[in-house]
Amino acid sequence: MREKLSIKEKVAYALGDASANIAWRGVSAFLIIFYTDVFGLAPGIVATLMLLARTTDGVSDVFMGVIGDRTNTKHGKFRPWILWTAIPLGVILTLLYVCPESWSMNAKIAYAFCTYLLFTCIYTANNIPYGALMAVMTDDDKERTGIGSYRMVGAFAGGMLVQGLLLFLVAYFGNINPTVNINQLEPEKYEVTVSAPNDVKNVNIKTNGGVATFVMQGDTADKATVGKSFSMEANQPYTFIVEGEPEISQENITIIDQRVGYRNAIATLSIVLVMCLFITFRYTKERVTPPAAQEENIKEDLLNLIKNKPWIVLLVVGLAFNIYNNMKQGITVIYFTHYVHNQLMAGGYMTALMIASIIGAAITTPLSNRFGKKNLFIAALLVSGGINSLLSFCGPQDTSMIFVIGYLSECAAAIMPTLFFAMLGDAADYSEYTNGRRATGLVYSAGSFATKFGGGIAGALIGLVLDIYGYNGLDSLAIQNAVPGIIQLMSWIPAIIAVLGAVLMMLYPLNQNAMDNITSELKARRSLETA
Repeated sequence: MREKLSIKEKVAYALGDASANIAWRGVSAFLIIFYTDVFGLAPGIVATLMLLARTTDGVSDVFMGVIGDRTNTKHGKFRPWILWTAIPLGVILTLLYVCPESWSMNAKIAYAFCTYLLFTCIYTANNIPYGALMAVMTDDDKERTGIGSYRMVGAFAGGMLVQGLLLFLVAYFGNINPTVNINQLEPEKYEVTVSAPNDVKNVNIKTNGGVATFVMQGDTADKATVGKSFSMEANQPYTFIVEGEPEISQENITIIDQRVGYRNAIATLSIVLVMCLFITFRYTKERVTPPAAQEENIKEDLLNLIKNKPWIVLLVVGLAFNIYNNMKQGITVIYFTHYVHNQLMAGGYMTALMIASIIGAAITTPLSNRFGKKNLFIAALLVSGGINSLLSFCGPQDTSMIFVIGYLSECAAAIMPTLFFAMLGDAADYSEYTNGRRATGLVYSAGSFATKFGGGIAGALIGLVLDIYGYNGLDSLAIQNAVPGIIQLMSWIPAIIAVLGAVLMMLYPLNQNAMDNITSELKARRSLETA
């Protein structure tokens, strides 16, 4: 008989991934544009930073899996880590978006590297125990798939919160209360003069419509671009010639201090992150324990892990789909800012994709029961990647089509992580079935490794392609020259990775019949142990 968990416990567990996605999507979707357009780092440096930070993941993730398996408290093995890391994770997430204004570039690079590395370490200490918790909440593989659906709904809700709200919070907290004077020269040509009461190191000025071009008056070398990034001195007027939009008024001019905006916006969301983790700790329970006769043996656990074919396949496929998803997320804000010319629309786009993700997660359980996890995973990769490639045919004015393509692609993409974390539980069962030993935390280290290393590779690829095209977030002309690379990163490059992931998933050895046999056998063994 299947063990049913309460909805309250499933929701509480789901809030843990809402927190994880506030952190991870807050980084994967916004950190690259923050580093390049606000922090002032070159794309090549960002690519190197993200790739170098990932070199520690294999060791740290396995290490954390081993620690989790050997943690013994009155609250269990994995739940305590969710409590212990809640506040540190919120603090380090905020520190990522603090930009030391007076530091040298080398000092800024060192700060960015140290905070990013520390973030990934704390994220590991939080997320591996969180992922392993699902495998010990119940011993029923089908019930785990149901928990996985709740988890992904929570994950996408957290992603929706950060991706849909953050840019609006940046605009709110980054408002510098400027003085704006507009003098119309021709029907679609204006002289716009702005000033601020305080010094501001880095502001971004543009129209709400995101179409008009700006040229700084008096600068003969300045080229007409959509919006401008510049520094302002207190009470100093700055004049621009603005063309391309009718009826521009003071209300249509947006001037944002992005440093302050990002810092305060992320700090606000970090508070929500911490509160959700507290709820996860309080209302979940661990029920599955290792076999009673199992002795501690790290060497044997590691040997069993590398011989666990389902785990190996999931590790590689997880890496592929995380590169796919993180690349799409990491380029979205840049795509809407510099190609569609409407940064705030990126928030609406990502919110729409989060709604699609919730739908995708919700339909995963019935679809996997009908077609099997392996077949559904392969289909999700091929369908999502194929649809996503169609973005290469969209112009900046085709916003409706961009939204439709992104929405449909994300419905399929959401199925991947939902299945992935449930299937890691299956891999843990497979290890216990074949070896008589269970190392749940170690098995779930693949989830954190794939997420972080996949995100790092995605960020490095984005930085590399942008660097090849000469992207400079503080140079409007260089940004426009890099638009072809931005389009490729949004469309066919991630699509190719999705297809490769589908090919690799064909090697996965566990079908539903095999899992039914494994689940029945393990329940019989546990019944004998407790008899």
